[in-house]
Amino acid sequence: MRISARADYAVRAVLELAVRQGNGPVKAEEIAAVQDIPHKFLEGILGDLRRAGVVDSRRGGGGGYRLAREAASITVADVIRAVDGPIVSVRGERPTGLAYTGTARPLLPLWIALRANVRRVLEGVTLADLAADALPDPVRALAAEPAAWENP
Repeated sequence: MRISARADYAVRAVLELAVRQGNGPVKAEEIAAVQDIPHKFLEGILGDLRRAGVVDSRRGGGGGYRLAREAASITVADVIRAVDGPIVSVRGERPTGLAYTGTARPLLPLWIALRANVRRVLEGVTLADLAADALPDPVRALAAEPAAWENP
């Protein structure tokens, strides 16, 4: 599985908003500078996040971006879907839309299982979890496995 630059930048941007929640809107320029994200690229990402209802924006001198709802109700999966669409796809299609025959038949349940596991992790972590540096125990346990840190 590959995490796109858009998804990485989007999660970093909304995490920045989550840790600043309650301090008023944050300008895109400030998010870009603190997170080292190209400003123009970030503007497009924030537009996608706004259209998906993840962030709100306010124009003007005191304007900027803020989370559209509480950080505890926004999952990492919500953010990635807002900027990249389906979390797991095969050749650009959702696994449930695929059909395999013959010797390739076992691939469909494999792709479905992969999607289920990725969703379990990304839907189980909220922006509040990340902002508090408090990953859920199952995610922390997966990351603690030595093999998780090895590149085969």
